Amino acid sequence: MIGKQRQDRIVKALRSGGGASVSELALALEVSESTIRRDLDMLDRNGELTRTYGGAVLRPGETVREPGEDPLEGTFAIDTDLVFKKAIAREAAALVEDESVIILDIGTTTPLVARELRGRPVTIITSNLAVLDELRDDTTVRLVMLGGVLRRNYRSFVGSLTELALAQVSADIVFLSCTGVRASGHVVDNMAVEAPIKHSMIKSADKVVLLASEAKFPGNGALRLCSLADVDVVITTAGANEQTLNKCREAGGKVIIA
Repeated sequence: MIGKQRQDRIVKALRSGGGASVSELALALEVSESTIRRDLDMLDRNGELTRTYGGAVLRPGETVREPGEDPLEGTFAIDTDLVFKKAIAREAAALVEDESVIILDIGTTTPLVARELRGRPVTIITSNLAVLDELRDDTTVRLVMLGGVLRRNYRSFVGSLTELALAQVSADIVFLSCTGVRASGHVVDNMAVEAPIKHSMIKSADKVVLLASEAKFPGNGALRLCSLADVDVVITTAGANEQTLNKCREAGGKVIIA
């Protein structure tokens, strides 16, 4: 995505939600925070928004989209989808006890979980560089980065080194992401390079917590990660399919609606 296209999407996002942080925009657009900061500085100089500490807001007099209006074409759904993800992240963090060891998967929800855990005496293990961005200055959280080959587009480490590192890990909880939950109860993903790492994360943790908004029911993906019967807790939103969620409940798992 070239700079002008990216900046147009930033402005549209602010018109949808009124404001956004640098980290939120970086997650949504899958670019670095330094790139977003440069874009925001340029847009501020052009009078299209107002830079704030850690983000940006609309200029006075700009219009925020009201509920019920058609979403702006090409926006990255920072309004509705981000609200869902933040709600899921809060519920996820509430499950974490102090001194726990936690694995955070890749994706755009797990960095929001990391944000909720700032200042907590926990150990977080991850291959997600967006989690590093959230916690690099936090002296209370013990952050362990898994090594591997850098996958720049998804800001994560992958490969055999990542899997080997996970084989040495014993965690209390893994917060797992996916691209879909089928009606059969299969939790699936569409990224072949990430699926083996997710399998290793599941094996390394005592409890599996699936983070999946209603958009993931059924979502998409052909690579099976696990079944809902293997999941201890599903955290989702109100529109998720009840019959599918019951497959977790019937196996003794818990469903939390964020």
